Amino acid sequence: MSASQPEGSGSGASVPPSVLASRVAAYGDELVAFRRDLHMHPELGREEFRTTKLIHDRLVKAGLTPRLLPGTGVVCDILPARGSGDGRGTIAFRGDIDALPVEDQKDVAYRSQVPGAAHACGHDLHTAVTLGAGLVLADLAREGRLPRPVRLIFQPAEEKLPGGALDVIKAGGLDGVEEIHAVHCDPGVEVGRVALRVGAITSACDRLIVTLGGPGGHTARPHQSTDLVTALAKMAGELPAALARRIDPRSGVSIVWGRIAAGSAPNVIPQRGELDGTLRCLDLEAWRQAPDLLQELIDAIASTYGAKWELEHHRGVPPVVNEAGAVAAARGVAAGFLGADAIETTGQSLGGEDFSWYLEDVPGQLTRLGVRAPGEAPYDLHQGRFDADERAIGVGVRLFAGLATRAPR
Repeated sequence: MSASQPEGSGSGASVPPSVLASRVAAYGDELVAFRRDLHMHPELGREEFRTTKLIHDRLVKAGLTPRLLPGTGVVCDILPARGSGDGRGTIAFRGDIDALPVEDQKDVAYRSQVPGAAHACGHDLHTAVTLGAGLVLADLAREGRLPRPVRLIFQPAEEKLPGGALDVIKAGGLDGVEEIHAVHCDPGVEVGRVALRVGAITSACDRLIVTLGGPGGHTARPHQSTDLVTALAKMAGELPAALARRIDPRSGVSIVWGRIAAGSAPNVIPQRGELDGTLRCLDLEAWRQAPDLLQELIDAIASTYGAKWELEHHRGVPPVVNEAGAVAAARGVAAGFLGADAIETTGQSLGGEDFSWYLEDVPGQLTRLGVRAPGEAPYDLHQGRFDADERAIGVGVRLFAGLATRAPR
């Protein structure tokens, strides 16, 4: 899992910015080509076999010893040359590798060649950033200039709840890691800039399916049955409002229904109806409180109409909660090569991100990486026309490499 390193020496001081800049630039064309190859051949979660092989083979070519994860995905350690480390523990970088079941609608040479699949969330760019950082850091390790162990995590299935991060953790991918970082494309931020935030940066995301039942009957006699459609409508409106009043409003709790289904005729009270939607929350403690509260509130609303009820609560991911020290480290590194005025404070998103599972055990942070070309209107993530300015790859590689080689606090 580690590189075979020659003897070297080092003081633990950070690598000069000019050295990192030249090393990153040397891999620039290759990383753009690598990203475009992935973009043309997207693979959905836990089906990333070609992607996994490309990553594995390039790491082997770089003199590293990557480890294949069960199914798909790769983990690879880069160790300092003997005598050159400063004693700090392993720092990890996560790149997610899966695509989305979205049709690519762009007119570009590297358009997806797989019908119904596209890298519409920028994971191909995240992967190129993580690979590029690995190539740069492997070079530095051979020269005795890598101050601490580095782990590259090429994670599958980020888009499949509860997320491939749990697969990585189960396989020991986080063992021995003391700090972890990731980037995520942000089409709202211009290329050459990054956006940071201490605390919750993304939301918890769960799926809720509420099923109501009753005997059914004639709409002329609702009092002799359970007026199930009315009960379902009340549940749809009252459950989100009631939960919001039982949890601290600063937690950002939100239930939104995406599907409601009941009945087949205008004069028949159905026996069954369903609500299907998502629960999102920015506060970790509130997310942990929600299951018991949901049971209580659903029972109260359903009992008013005499309806039987069932709840399928599919836990997704907790919120990503960025640790202050890790954010400060990313800010210091980014300011060093981009300038302090290129760093924004990002808002909180109600989108889910399984990087949160790593942060349950290890301090770290997720950086919003600017990918919007200057002067262009952005297409949002998860849209078929989403694309990224590929100059962002170099920014991400510089950030990761700088984090790995920065001097101790």
